[in-house]
Amino acid sequence: MITRRSLLGSSALLAADLFGAPKESAGPSPKLEALGAVALREARKRQASYCDIRINRYRNQNVGVRLSPERGTGKTLEVPFVTDRDSFGFGVRVIVDGAWGFAASPLVTPEEIARMTAEAVTVARANATLKGKPVVLAPARACTDRWTSPFQHNPFDVPVREKLELLRAAAAAVKEEKRVFMASAMLRFRSEDKYFASSEGSSIQQFVVQAFPSLEATAVDLVNRLSRTRNYAPPPLSAGWEYVAKINLLENARRIRQEVLEHLAAPPVQPGRKDLVLLPSHLWLTIHESIGHSTELDRALGYEANFAGTSFLTTDKMGKERIGSDIVTFYGDRTCKQGLATVGYDDDGVKATRFPIIEQGIFRHYQTTRELAPLIGENESRGCCYADSWSSIPFARMPNVWLAAGKPGTTLDDLIAGIDDGILIDGNGSFSIDQQRYNFQFGGDAFYEIKGGRKHGMLSRVAYQSRTPDFWQACDAIAGPGHWEQYGAGNDGKGEPTQLNAVSHGCSPARFRQINVIQTD
Repeated sequence: MITRRSLLGSSALLAADLFGAPKESAGPSPKLEALGAVALREARKRQASYCDIRINRYRNQNVGVRLSPERGTGKTLEVPFVTDRDSFGFGVRVIVDGAWGFAASPLVTPEEIARMTAEAVTVARANATLKGKPVVLAPARACTDRWTSPFQHNPFDVPVREKLELLRAAAAAVKEEKRVFMASAMLRFRSEDKYFASSEGSSIQQFVVQAFPSLEATAVDLVNRLSRTRNYAPPPLSAGWEYVAKINLLENARRIRQEVLEHLAAPPVQPGRKDLVLLPSHLWLTIHESIGHSTELDRALGYEANFAGTSFLTTDKMGKERIGSDIVTFYGDRTCKQGLATVGYDDDGVKATRFPIIEQGIFRHYQTTRELAPLIGENESRGCCYADSWSSIPFARMPNVWLAAGKPGTTLDDLIAGIDDGILIDGNGSFSIDQQRYNFQFGGDAFYEIKGGRKHGMLSRVAYQSRTPDFWQACDAIAGPGHWEQYGAGNDGKGEPTQLNAVSHGCSPARFRQINVIQTD
């Protein structure tokens, strides 16, 4: 039986011991390998045809400050907040008689690993009585490796007080203007220690560090009962504390203070068909929803139908369906520098890859795992397997999906110069998309009118509507590599029970012709 004392002892002491080996080591910790071997021996003894074990430790820290007026007094209330959560445990997958079994525990001891492996085998045998086709895994090369995402300074080593002081100064700079009703500043950091061992000979240890900074301003017009927001959301990246110094929180706090007031006074858009220039801070989300999710193979096969829908990109369209114009090429990529989904290996033990999803407008490849690849006749996985916890079953999750840049030398000004009547959109707003990832509507955080090839002042209440293939076929220009940026999210939800994945989407500013623009409430 797991007691509170044994659980706390395991989490606090064993995790530090197991993952505390020098990061410069060429291979996994011998202690982790010894624990992994327990599961592999037990699975073999119980006649499982396949087994893998993941021993993982996670840490999530959120530090923030919110400034807003106290009701009835006019005084400014400062509300700091700090959360810091750890999670440590292991999960075992087995295949027995062609069916999966899984079991997990937060008590990481040899005895508990053996017990959970036996339980996973029991689950697999029960599942085998109900299976249709047996599970077939695409081949994967056995690897022994240690991989760490690049960073200079671990953000968890920086005192919380130092983080709060920085955020307090940034929020105060936003709130200096009285018409700014609320200001908030936040830093979120996440780390993941991962160990994977399989019955096919892999032994892989990885360490990932991610940073998610943000600033937000809200301005209110009490007379006209209006409120508008403006955000500074630097690209979330796999990076350390050194990234915080590069994003200039104070300088950008002053900028969004002025821009939120401009947004508050901005006239509403006149609806109609207009040309759009979409910045990477906005376009990443459109990429995520319309291209990222529609090209997940499990979704196309109907595995997500009861929760988050299917996909209009059914398997008969692979290799021949036109999704975009000739200049539109997308890659799935778990190797790109500082991407949130960038790893050395996925949770199947498959080495990270880059692969084309759409080439010159034509749909070429799905995102796959070892289990999914054989279902479309492919003999290797594209490395898209991931679980958000040691207690979660790994399944197909989105890699970094990015849009290739345009010709070198093409600038944002070039895109704007080619528009007579249009809108430039920056940042994220509300959005909706149907269950097949086909029809959609997107808002934004800031909107600028384009007239006669020049950018003018802000507009408000803007959203655009389209269908995925119509939208991407309307793309007629993309800025060059010098304008390419990565944005993304740390909370992409999928599956039941829901799992969260961090993923990046890179692009340069892009131009879209004659998109339907509406005026929102």
